[in-house]
Amino acid sequence: MFFRPEAMAVLWRWREVLVAVGLVLLGMWLIFGPGLLLAVPGWALVLGSVALGVVGFQRARFRGTGDGPGAVQVDEGQIAYFGPLTGGVVALENLERLSLDTTSRPAHWQLDVSGQEALLIPVNAAGSDALFDAFAKLPGLRTERMLTELRAGRRHTVVIWERTPLRPAHALLH
Repeated sequence: MFFRPEAMAVLWRWREVLVAVGLVLLGMWLIFGPGLLLAVPGWALVLGSVALGVVGFQRARFRGTGDGPGAVQVDEGQIAYFGPLTGGVVALENLERLSLDTTSRPAHWQLDVSGQEALLIPVNAAGSDALFDAFAKLPGLRTERMLTELRAGRRHTVVIWERTPLRPAHALLH
């Protein structure tokens, strides 16, 4: 193989951003290269590539190594976790609260549903990349805040999203 496995892992983690950079370069060539006729599609390609790059950057920051315990599967609005000791299934429409518990190693996503025990999913479980898209569907979720808390390295549990807040509107989440 041409690249070391560690280098391939880094390239694969940032794949959307790398594709976006390539498409921006292609768009810039269309704008400044062959002539004015291709400038309009070139600008469209540049704008679309920038949007892809922003989303790709967020996804890359979310991705873990995937070598943690258990496996995650997201299918038609349901998150399933199959772990060595625990597991369960949560429907996104029934999710009441999403928390990030960094007190345990590795850190865990805590998915709370009323009338059911909380589902704990390690952030580095196999297939946990799919959680980014599932969490992005939650109404009012602040993606950037979630990514900041994921990489902050604090040692406490943080509520990332609540369907119906259990706190007064003027109180902060952390």
